[in-house]
Amino acid sequence: MTTKVRIPLDITLAVWRAVFLREALERMFEARVAWMWLIIEPVIYIALHAFGYLALHVHAIGGMETSLWIITGFIAYLLWRRTGTQVTYALECNKPFFAYRQVKPFDAAIVRALLELFLMIPIAVAILMLAKALGHKLSPGLLNPEFLPRDPLLAIAGIIGIWLFGLGYGLINSVALTFVPDLDHVYRILILPLLYISGTFFPIFFIPQPYRGILLINPVVHGVELVRKGFLPTYHSAPEISLSYLFATGLGSILFGLILYRRYAKELLMQ
Repeated sequence: MTTKVRIPLDITLAVWRAVFLREALERMFEARVAWMWLIIEPVIYIALHAFGYLALHVHAIGGMETSLWIITGFIAYLLWRRTGTQVTYALECNKPFFAYRQVKPFDAAIVRALLELFLMIPIAVAILMLAKALGHKLSPGLLNPEFLPRDPLLAIAGIIGIWLFGLGYGLINSVALTFVPDLDHVYRILILPLLYISGTFFPIFFIPQPYRGILLINPVVHGVELVRKGFLPTYHSAPEISLSYLFATGLGSILFGLILYRRYAKELLMQ
């Protein structure tokens, strides 16, 4: 009787599949109608800020309809925030599973990041369709459904770039929290200011230099603006916005996070 030898890739994919199913069930069914809160949060934020702008008779920002400007910006920011947050706490929430030698800390981190990307796609489509159903003119002049981006490749590139940065940000934070747990309070305090200085609800191109250059150090700003430009190529974003900078910081942060995971592998398992 022959025994099938499993190669490392098969083992890794099996672990990812098992962890993904567990995380998905916990994320959507941990509490009553937990899945509904995944979409209620962005709808509330978007509705409040859209109402504020429309009350001030601001119907377009940078040549883009206000509702679409707010929706695309917040969805991009929310993808970064949820990915970064879920990866940050991946080690703490999956600690019991590290008793199995096949499960490594990075497995929990990457699976949580992939799950957030998987969840944000239907959430984004649902919000855009809801806005269209409510009568918002999202993207005039298109032959395709009005909630689709005019430049889908640029929109996808912006989404992938901001997701990569969220993954790298979470990897670095998770290692830092292992050694300095009090940093958790700092991260929670910074989330709200980042919501606004990332250009999510305030046009970054309104900020004069040199202050705009300081804000553009934040890769999230580039991701948010690139997603908007993907939906409407004529959108007047800040001229300094760069796709290469977004991917460089995203991949660089992931590389640095992986180095930390490799360097402190034993400490992460024994936390």
